[in-house]
Amino acid sequence: MDLTLKLKDLKDKILKTQQNIETEEATKNAFVMPFFSYLGYDVFDPSEFVPEFTTDHGTKKGEKVDYAILIDSKPVILIECKNWKSELKIKNESQLYRYFGVTDAKFAILTNGIIYKFFTDLEELNKLDQTPFFEFSLLDQKDNTIEELKKFQKSTFDLKSIFENASELKYTNRLKEFIKSEIADPTPEIIKYFAKLVEPSKSFQGSIVTTFTKLVRKSFQQTISELVTERLNSALSNEGNVLIEKVIESEEKPIETINKIETTADEMESFYIIKTILREVIESKRICFRDAQAYFSVLLDNNNRKPICRLYLNGAKKYIGLFDENKSEVKQELIEIEDIYTHKLELIKALEHYK
Repeated sequence: MDLTLKLKDLKDKILKTQQNIETEEATKNAFVMPFFSYLGYDVFDPSEFVPEFTTDHGTKKGEKVDYAILIDSKPVILIECKNWKSELKIKNESQLYRYFGVTDAKFAILTNGIIYKFFTDLEELNKLDQTPFFEFSLLDQKDNTIEELKKFQKSTFDLKSIFENASELKYTNRLKEFIKSEIADPTPEIIKYFAKLVEPSKSFQGSIVTTFTKLVRKSFQQTISELVTERLNSALSNEGNVLIEKVIESEEKPIETINKIETTADEMESFYIIKTILREVIESKRICFRDAQAYFSVLLDNNNRKPICRLYLNGAKKYIGLFDENKSEVKQELIEIEDIYTHKLELIKALEHYK
């Protein structure tokens, strides 16, 4: 079975059983060992996958690392495990630091069975970095992260190439997080930078700063929306409009009604703001939309029976329709599209109705 399918099966298992897993040892058996087994390692062969790994070189007596993966009888990856409910903080894992410095291991993994954080020594030789160069979540699997994870499979493992790629991964991930943060809430430095590009002769203080803060945020959101809309339109065109059913209100609309529906840049901008808000608590791919003549729906799992909110953006006034536990809709006026951020708690609460 392909690794992608195996990881999906493990994700399903976690979602079904995690509330029954109480201890760190149970987390190891139920989640961690299957994960490394899917990467091709024999977790029952102590010459390859060593539990409670210890070394006699300079470490405190009695300390051990949960697992070590050996290649040619030498430790290459050290693994420290926590209960699935635990936060992963490398600064508290002193044994990982010590063992990394006195063994041949080139990588260390800190995991709670759901999230896997990969570390190496990019910043100082033989000293474990404070931040991971790669992070993988079984509950938020993406094609690009699965491709990176495949490099750690036993059958394709190449220490040199992984290490050479680690630096690029580390800084690319940091830059992506920075870009996401700036799009959601631009810092004064970024606002000033763009403002100077637009109006190099002006002094930016007071109300001008406030004005450009809104303009930069709106420009970021609209640019993303336009790029996404272009891709959607291109995909629809190339595939003969086979995706049209994803943006209509019901599955049996007359053709003349479909032709009247036009998904606007404002609607796409709103959709991606909502995805940005909700990706903190749910996989973003589960958040979908359907466009109708009267409103623009945001749904969970593309299911009409699981509405998250509705948007009314094509009239003189703009509204967001929010749902309570009885699925009763309450409209709130939006002065600007960015006002959706003020309804973060209501949007997250809407998801709780479907648990």
